[in-house]
Amino acid sequence: MTEISGSDPLVRLEGVNKHFGPLHVLKDIGLSVGRGEVVVVIGPSGSGKSTLCRVINRLETTDTGTIVFDGRELPAEGRALARLRSEVGMVFQSFNLFSHKTILENVTLGPTRVRKISRQQAEQRGMELLERVGITSQAGKYPAQLSGGQQQRAAIARALAMDPKMILFDEPTSALDPEMVQEVLDVMTGLAKDGMTMMVVTHEMGFARRAANRIVFMADGQIVEEGSPSEFFTQPSTERARDFLSKILTH
Repeated sequence: MTEISGSDPLVRLEGVNKHFGPLHVLKDIGLSVGRGEVVVVIGPSGSGKSTLCRVINRLETTDTGTIVFDGRELPAEGRALARLRSEVGMVFQSFNLFSHKTILENVTLGPTRVRKISRQQAEQRGMELLERVGITSQAGKYPAQLSGGQQQRAAIARALAMDPKMILFDEPTSALDPEMVQEVLDVMTGLAKDGMTMMVVTHEMGFARRAANRIVFMADGQIVEEGSPSEFFTQPSTERARDFLSKILTH
């Protein structure tokens, strides 16, 4: 279902390269993500997936290439970069919640500080979002009092509180106990159905099959192959993808 990208993608990367010292982690990346599209990025460890996610909101800088978000080239720094970051939500592998603030305070901090929304408005919206992710009863608790799955759902609510145009998910379930993974994936699947533009780095192949419009397969810092889930999982076109799938789908 790659046609969603259309002629006016929300994100476009052209010729993006990134080195960490001698390590060439992103090699001439070209990729577009359409408005309302769910792109799932998969591949072996060390293939550049997380770095790809992080360059889109400049948590990592690039060496060469162009990244355009919503019609504007990514700013390097300053207020313009802060504005961009407020439009691109990010959900990390580790939940990155403020331990000294309640769950509701974590969710309302961005809207009140960055968007200058009143505390009352932010709290009302925050409670709506906690209900959406299924943890309203945890609003007054602190992160350490919640399970990993509940903390990650709080992190998703925090990202949604900024009304982002896109959310980046960097292996959001890899730090969770197996029984908590599904509750987080269910929330993400709901967001996908609601039309949220998402890029998801994950090892959860069931989620990739169900929720993705497009699979992007990376290896050795390059995009090796991309296509719809039905194409990729049943008829991968490259030997590298076939080898990867043969190893992960036999478990």
